[in-house]
Amino acid sequence: MRILLVNMPWSSIDVPSLALGILTNSVRQKVPDAQVEAMHANLDFVDWVVDRTDFGLGDYYYYSLFTYFSGCGDWVFSSALYDDPEWRVHEFTSRVQGQMSERDLKRNLELHRMVPDFVAEVAARIVERAPDVVGFTSTFQQNAAALATARAVKRLDPRIRTVLGGANCDGEQGAAMHRNFSFIDFVVRGEGEAAFPKLVTALNEAGGAPDLAGIEGLCWATPDGRHVANPMSTTPLPPAEIVSPDYAGYFERLASSRANHWVEPRLVVEGARGCWWGEKHHCTFCGLNGSFMQFRSKHPGRFFEEIVGLVERHQVLDMFVVDNILDMSYVTSLLPRLAESDYDMRLQYEIKSNMRGPQVQALADAGLVSVQPGIENLNSRVLKIMDKGVTGCLNVRMLRDAETSGITIAWNYLFGFPGETDADYQSVMDQMPALHHLCPPDGSTRIAIERFSPYFVNPALGFTDLRPAAQYRLIYDLPESELMDLAYIFDTPTQGIDEPTAEALDRAVTQWQHEYARSRLTHHDLGHEIVLVSQRRHYDWHVLRLTDPVELAAFRQLDQPHSVDSLARRINESSERVAALLAHWRELGIVFGDADQFIQIAPRAMNQELIRIDHLHQERAAAESASAESDAAQAAAAERATAVTGVAAPEPALTAV
Repeated sequence: MRILLVNMPWSSIDVPSLALGILTNSVRQKVPDAQVEAMHANLDFVDWVVDRTDFGLGDYYYYSLFTYFSGCGDWVFSSALYDDPEWRVHEFTSRVQGQMSERDLKRNLELHRMVPDFVAEVAARIVERAPDVVGFTSTFQQNAAALATARAVKRLDPRIRTVLGGANCDGEQGAAMHRNFSFIDFVVRGEGEAAFPKLVTALNEAGGAPDLAGIEGLCWATPDGRHVANPMSTTPLPPAEIVSPDYAGYFERLASSRANHWVEPRLVVEGARGCWWGEKHHCTFCGLNGSFMQFRSKHPGRFFEEIVGLVERHQVLDMFVVDNILDMSYVTSLLPRLAESDYDMRLQYEIKSNMRGPQVQALADAGLVSVQPGIENLNSRVLKIMDKGVTGCLNVRMLRDAETSGITIAWNYLFGFPGETDADYQSVMDQMPALHHLCPPDGSTRIAIERFSPYFVNPALGFTDLRPAAQYRLIYDLPESELMDLAYIFDTPTQGIDEPTAEALDRAVTQWQHEYARSRLTHHDLGHEIVLVSQRRHYDWHVLRLTDPVELAAFRQLDQPHSVDSLARRINESSERVAALLAHWRELGIVFGDADQFIQIAPRAMNQELIRIDHLHQERAAAESASAESDAAQAAAAERATAVTGVAAPEPALTAV
């Protein structure tokens, strides 16, 4: 049996498809007589479109990274899905007019007219390879392109079985996909490395009609045209059965693509699935884990060998870890092995934002250069509404400690939660100028309601009257009831802060982004004093020395969040004095306060100037110690001489230095 797996636009071009890599290996392992190959049609599209337009890397990123919530990437391919180059052009233009630049609008309309030719070419090449089964992976904005190509393949050769899977096919979405697009023979819901090889085996062995009823999560049609959606598995795949990916085809194709001159390729690795925090407290707005929240992770030894194996095979050191959250046991198992390896790896990882400074440093030592810690907000009251399990001060601590360790933070400032108030945001905005030296948010965004999130599942949390997001009505020719099952994002009346406050937040975040590169606040603890160095536009001091014992003790304690009373107890000082000190430090912009807690916001200095100051301090202390020892020795000798002769010894001569 010949199987072709296809990765359509707008999948990222700088990383291989994890889905295709896993399915390739899983079929080879479980169906040994099957021939499996991959088609990287996202790279094919780059070469195709560059030959016809002035399309560039920024344009591809526009669709693959930045337009998911507007649906532009899927809308572009809706013309191919419905064989109509003018498919809902007027409606699309009316909706986005004034919301995007003229260039972006022109690019959307241009590609919308062009892509039916690309889809036709891809479909023809698929049919030329004569596969028995062609599988399309669909995540984020791949859906319309995958559906359009599957439709074109079926028109050219109805004997080819078409299969759709991926995150866009989870739960009711997959069932709706199968019901509404008859050219899709099968939809795989859930973890593909379990169901897809079973489907291939059933199709390969069946003399007549294959037995499909026992394949969990599979959507299929009976001979009389009845749509069947098998119940999804209630037991997630054990970590030992999570298959390692095969990426050989991607790197071969990238080497011959124009995209090879655009990007430095990265590896995609997977150590865990699910979310250990979400098992206990599902963040109210998050729908990322779909049907399976249960956390499970690969043995750290196996994961290490998998990472090293991919690095050695492909000679690539940059990698993106797709785990939704770091397995905390990896901090003392996997990370030290990565740090001690002979490879200068550069990893990106999703973590939880309450990690302490030494743990953050362990990430940096292991080669992590960027983390996504799910900060999302800096106000404890809003974070509690979100069920994040952290406070505003803990999130600021993460920003501070990451700056110390040289790790970049990826985060968005989210708002729009039921029960939040303007005051929750004003208190943080007032303090944002003090934070300009810490990694800023990528932007401020009103939350969207995602399928599988508690806000979607439980209207009692505050969001009612859900409707499929407006983009779906521009992309698909389906009734509202079917869009409700197919959609992942939903529109609803807004909650939380009003637009004036949202606009003020956006301005404050934009200013933070602008000031970050030229802002600085660090501290260096010399023992007898702490030196702080500041260069921030809203503060006119540059060097501050803390020498008072109370100040030194308080600042060191504020490495972790404390209330006034807690800090007063720890340093054995009155609450009144501590409150006054914290008020003064807040005016100077060296502490952040939220929910009656405070934390110091100065990363440890890593610059040569303060290291030089430290060395001078140590040299001076050593010299003073040596001088004191010399004086003591001379005094002792004088005392001995006086005791013997009764005549005082002469004073030592002064020496010019």
